[in-house]
Amino acid sequence: MKLIKYDVFVIGSGVAGQLVAKSCAKANLKVAIADNREYGGTCANRGCDAKKVILGPTEVYQQALDLKGKGIVSVPNLDPEKLQNFKKTFTDKVPMGTEKALKEMNIKCYHQSPVFTDKNTLSVEGKTVTAKKIVIATGQIPRKLKILGNDLLKTSDYFLKMKAFPEEIIFIGAGYIALEFAHIAARNGTKVTILDHGSTALNGFDPDLVSELITKSEKMGIQFIFHAQVTEIEKLQKNYKVIYQLDNKEKSLKAQLVFNTAGRTPAIDALHLEKGEVDYTKKGVSVNKYLQNTRNPDVYACGDVSDHSLPLTPLSGMEAAVVADNIINGNKKQIETPVVPSVVFTLPNMAAVGLNEDEAKKKYKDLTVNYQTVSNWYNAKRINTSVYSFKIIVNKRNKQIIGAHILGPYAAETINLFSMAMHQKMTTEDLKKVMFTYPSWGSDIKSMI
Repeated sequence: MKLIKYDVFVIGSGVAGQLVAKSCAKANLKVAIADNREYGGTCANRGCDAKKVILGPTEVYQQALDLKGKGIVSVPNLDPEKLQNFKKTFTDKVPMGTEKALKEMNIKCYHQSPVFTDKNTLSVEGKTVTAKKIVIATGQIPRKLKILGNDLLKTSDYFLKMKAFPEEIIFIGAGYIALEFAHIAARNGTKVTILDHGSTALNGFDPDLVSELITKSEKMGIQFIFHAQVTEIEKLQKNYKVIYQLDNKEKSLKAQLVFNTAGRTPAIDALHLEKGEVDYTKKGVSVNKYLQNTRNPDVYACGDVSDHSLPLTPLSGMEAAVVADNIINGNKKQIETPVVPSVVFTLPNMAAVGLNEDEAKKKYKDLTVNYQTVSNWYNAKRINTSVYSFKIIVNKRNKQIIGAHILGPYAAETINLFSMAMHQKMTTEDLKKVMFTYPSWGSDIKSMI
């Protein structure tokens, strides 16, 4: 069989994979890229971009609901089918547009997940290819649950394509995907139940603000069942039955749809990494400070699939730039993780950057922790929202912010100001000297610190 040779072979066509492939092609390297799904990756096709489009009408709905009787006469109806048509104007053009752009740069495109056959050789589409450098940028996929009936569970892909919402939905797992989808579904009239084996939702976010978000969600009609060990999913005539253990008793729930929202895992199982002598853990492909595999020096990994990364699109792009630079110029560029903000796009938003309170107390001796619920502040009262809280953590010694946590409208935007201040190592006094437009949500940060 003829051996096809490349300088660089990229596995995965999301943000990270595209950036590496294009950068290497611009440097006149012979490049190929492969993906076992539509080109463009999760975010643009079936992830964060699509989700934000689906979220849009519920933002309008919620604001109208809050202001009903205060200038708003009636709350608008939501139309999921028309919304799907609108969403497609964003997603439908992504695969073809992505592949076209790659081919215009003379990058060879494959439509299959390659498998390693040795350190520098892959099998793809029945062909054997070899590359001087191989880049793994396959992202993450839903974590499989080891329960009977796992194959009956729907994933986020299905949710983001729904043209109608059923009467009842069950989510297994109380992470950010479950909370975001639950808020969308509940505002579309669906009865939502979230099951989780833990004691609370949104691990990693500030527990005080999470508690407030859970309370808000419950008032919307979302039911949380914690300490629930799901054991089986059963298909009934019209519904699905979820069987779980709680307090040593077997219980069950029924719903038209049941979703696996128990987290995501690196998409590496199909790659045969052992044959490529590629080290990995359950966190992803093992990499050093150059994002180079710790065992096979000809393999790099970037984006959600590496054990260095957080599952955030902006960080994937930064990692890809490091990988491309190191392939082109030799290992000279090291990854430096910046201050990384994250958001749960519930309504209200939950946003965070830096350390949480427990982490900060373990690392610093003297802290100022300012935790307040401020639904009486002007911006909250102006739109008649019931939830607006924050927790800001400051190092007393140098007055630098080391953690910011916000629950409220537009928290996804406000958190960026804290991220910028922390990145620039601004003190609270520095931040207070900055002029902001008033009365804006951004101007509130001066009162938060």
